Amino acid sequence: MESYYCANDSAQHEASMKKQFDATLESISKQLNISISTVSRVINGKAKKYRISQKTADLILKTAQQLNYVPNQLAQGLRLKKTNTIGLMIPDISNPFFAKIASFIEKAARENNYFVIVSDSEEKTEIEKSSLRVLTSRKIDGIIISPVGEVSDHLAMAGEKNTPIVMIDRYCSGLKLPFVGSDNFKGALEAVNYLVQNGHTRIALIQGMKNTSVNQDRVNGYLEALRVNNIPFDKNLVIGENFGEENGYVGTKLLINQGKRPTAIFATSNLISLGALRALYEENLRVPEDVSIISFDDQPYSSYLATPMTTVAQPSKEIASIAFKLLMDIMESNKAIESNKILLPTKLVIRNSVRKI
Repeated sequence: MESYYCANDSAQHEASMKKQFDATLESISKQLNISISTVSRVINGKAKKYRISQKTADLILKTAQQLNYVPNQLAQGLRLKKTNTIGLMIPDISNPFFAKIASFIEKAARENNYFVIVSDSEEKTEIEKSSLRVLTSRKIDGIIISPVGEVSDHLAMAGEKNTPIVMIDRYCSGLKLPFVGSDNFKGALEAVNYLVQNGHTRIALIQGMKNTSVNQDRVNGYLEALRVNNIPFDKNLVIGENFGEENGYVGTKLLINQGKRPTAIFATSNLISLGALRALYEENLRVPEDVSIISFDDQPYSSYLATPMTTVAQPSKEIASIAFKLLMDIMESNKAIESNKILLPTKLVIRNSVRKI
């Protein structure tokens, strides 16, 4: 493709760009013959506080828009010690659960005039540490994080430096930071109890990362369901090492090819369950006729699968909303908030993936 370059057009473009960036509070003030302080208060959303009329506020905002005025966020941040920016650190942006969390938080932030910098740790502590250093060096106002969970010293140090931090989905034992997440223990307990109620006693568990709180709580819920139903624990039925789809695929292949295959599988994540379904399909095993399955975490596609899947639904929107409001309270009060653990209830969504024996 040919391209054409015109010096005159370029000069006009540069002049236009210069005009855009030259628009300052002073130029707006002069054009409207309104004081700089009034213009500044309107631009910064303080018109009502200083009883500036709606007519004047609308005029200032309209003129600022016409002049393509862009506030100098860096200068404002240095002056106010506030950047209107928060960090969001999650373990896997490709996971629909975390993608939803990120979407809800970004929307809430935008409605409150905050900008979100998202970091994907890829379930790796070193990436998490590096990202945390970068975010804190940018003087962001606060951080919402779902930690990898292996170690927490770097989070403790960030908190000691007065960086407001709220944990979501996963928590670190012994770390005195606020946490908002699902009641994973009860969610898992209810799911496995439902399998037992349908006659299953040989129930396999495909777990995620062993050193994370979210995995341990779900495993403990599974174990408690076995205990209260007097079902002996079989270590051969517990397998897995991460929350990914490949883990579900490999784990299911191993489970169904051992001496006596399980009648049901409890997958501890939505991605694990997808891998499990792929493995079952390859082995010509039907759901639920041959193997029943329940997945932790409900997704829009769960009801559209060939066999709609029974799931444990998490309140992702509420988790995001409460975590954001909690972070805002900490940032606005400029005081350390007491460490608290907010657990939100899950819901068992019953569909067609469990057979009654």
